[in-house]
Amino acid sequence: MSMHKKERLVLVGNGMAGMRTIDEILARDPDRYEIEVIGAEPHPNYNRIMLSSVLAGEKALEDIVLHPHEFYARNNIGLTTGDAVASIDSASRTVTTVSGRSLAFDKLILATGSRPVVPPLPGLELPGNCAFRDRADLRRMQDASCNGTHAIVIGGGLLGLEAAFGLMRLGMKVTVLHLMQTLMERQLDEAAGYLLQRDLMARGINVITRAETEAILGDKCATAVRLSDGRELPADLIVFAIGVRPNIDLARKSGLEVNRGVKVDDTMQSTHPDIYAVGECVEHRGMTFGLVAPLWQQAKICAAALCGETNAAFTPPANYTSLKITGIDVFSAGALGARDDGDEEITLRDAGTHQYKKLVIRDGKLAGAILYGEISDGPWFVELMESGRDISYIRDRLLFGRALAQAA
Repeated sequence: MSMHKKERLVLVGNGMAGMRTIDEILARDPDRYEIEVIGAEPHPNYNRIMLSSVLAGEKALEDIVLHPHEFYARNNIGLTTGDAVASIDSASRTVTTVSGRSLAFDKLILATGSRPVVPPLPGLELPGNCAFRDRADLRRMQDASCNGTHAIVIGGGLLGLEAAFGLMRLGMKVTVLHLMQTLMERQLDEAAGYLLQRDLMARGINVITRAETEAILGDKCATAVRLSDGRELPADLIVFAIGVRPNIDLARKSGLEVNRGVKVDDTMQSTHPDIYAVGECVEHRGMTFGLVAPLWQQAKICAAALCGETNAAFTPPANYTSLKITGIDVFSAGALGARDDGDEEITLRDAGTHQYKKLVIRDGKLAGAILYGEISDGPWFVELMESGRDISYIRDRLLFGRALAQAA
């Protein structure tokens, strides 16, 4: 290779984490690579997290595009859409797409994301079943709302509840089926979960917890869901939102080391020295990731490493989530409760204002926060967790928010 010829960088996956990595590379060294991006979806990069806002009618599809076609052209980035990568030959450093197109690479970023988990239920093959993962799923749900009345969302986590709210806004009668006792049990404690269920039902969304789905019923299309207790619920549309798993098929076929995800080191490098990985397909030190904050951090570290920075190292930031449902404000970060007798829990519940707050303190530091109703201090609590600051001197005022605590 000529000294003056740019190295070719190929990004497999035109999603949020991969394109964030490209942004970070362009910010550091825009002339370092000749970049090619290959995406399976027939669209430029968009904000997948905001699909629920489009479903609810709060945003249009054009509002959630992150990198329009003009971006790729302006930065001399080659873009292939609607043509997934079928294989990677790490020895010859080439990728081949489903259509048969072959591209050489010097460096490669694998950003294949994740796939929705769908249980092997009888009747799953019937029209009327879908996940909620991409723009094609969004269109299926919108079309179903025009032709049907009853929607069932299986899964009472973050995505399932946002899907249920969007379908309700489209005029459907919606029931959420959740296997666990309380909603969003991975982000909320029992008290907050019950408050959330109460407020959703007050808005017209039916919620059934401890509900185990046994089968999808119907002849030519789905018409009902049968639960393990024998109940049958009518359904023109059934949406699965019970979780995702890393999409590692391509990495496994390519000979990269995988476990639950594509195994990477602290620089996001895979077991091949010229192949990196970011996003929901990644496994780092036994952990996989699905929230934005760690994915953005991965993108930053991967870009730094690809630009020759030797001190880059990925450290997962504190996880935090918030629910996008109009009129229901929920925020959660870190630990949900005390781990042992050495931890403290401080709680505040005000039924009149529909507020609930819970802080977890461990070794004099903030370890977790759950906020319901009033969430404006959420980002500050995340800052305290990530900094590891001693909060003993403001402990008594911490629950009342940043302004009072800092005044103290």
